[in-house]
Amino acid sequence: MLSGDVFSTVSWPLVIAAGALAAVACGGGSPSAPTGGIGPGGGREGQIADVVAVGDIGWCGSTGTPAAAQLVDSLPGRLLLVGDIAYPNGSAQDFQRCFDPSWGRFRGRWHASPGNHDYLTPNASAYFDYFGGAAGDERSGYYTLVVGDWQILMLDSNIPTQRNSPQWEFVRRELDLQRRPCTLALWHHPLFSSGQNGPNLYMRDMYALLEASNVDVLVTGHDHVYERFAKQTVEGLPSERGVREFIVGTGGAELYRFVTAAPNSEARIAQFGALHLSLQPTGYRWEFVLTDGGLGDSGNDTCH
Repeated sequence: MLSGDVFSTVSWPLVIAAGALAAVACGGGSPSAPTGGIGPGGGREGQIADVVAVGDIGWCGSTGTPAAAQLVDSLPGRLLLVGDIAYPNGSAQDFQRCFDPSWGRFRGRWHASPGNHDYLTPNASAYFDYFGGAAGDERSGYYTLVVGDWQILMLDSNIPTQRNSPQWEFVRRELDLQRRPCTLALWHHPLFSSGQNGPNLYMRDMYALLEASNVDVLVTGHDHVYERFAKQTVEGLPSERGVREFIVGTGGAELYRFVTAAPNSEARIAQFGALHLSLQPTGYRWEFVLTDGGLGDSGNDTCH
């Protein structure tokens, strides 16, 4: 496994953490309506703020789902959920049986963004019912947070994102108004990926808007792997003014193989884990922490 700030690549074989917790029980419990919260490491302006990001989570019978939850217990800060939260269909029963038993205890820390499996229940109704205000207002699927000196855009890649769509206009207005030095965006479907579910070219307009507005970090899921890219333009060209994309579909769903090595991909790991980001006033540090306690990837960078 990787350590320190060395840019490396780890791909196949897929490894499931040894000694992971027993499979989540598929039954029992009744989730209450969660609310968002700061949690430890929430951060004020001028201070370091911690966030933890992970997606593709609630899979009944997976050892990765409870193991990733146990890992999140040890990491500080707000919890950003990157979609595909309750498999297979994002139904109320799926949330109750496959997500809530291991993850419901984080309701005071989390903020959510939906994935395509959450939308297999019409209009993602069970997702919005379950998360309530922690999924944004008015069930639009997109909203913004302020964490320390960072603006965080929680977006929905399952609904229109093209130029001039309501969501694109929302992001444009938020970025025009924001005066914070650093910005992170989050949605489910990655534009760039070395996994079997990418690239997702329909996200180009939104990515181009992030790039033009000097957004620093994009966090995605959908492919059940961890991947980190160099900063790059919407055309896939390396650029110090580009956006750095992470894929963190490692919260418990069945892991994938990498099918290629996409240009500008700097780290690729097919193990369960979570992305811990320390958001500083003028920069950030990342750590991909594995459920077996190892450090899969780490580094730091400054904001644009």
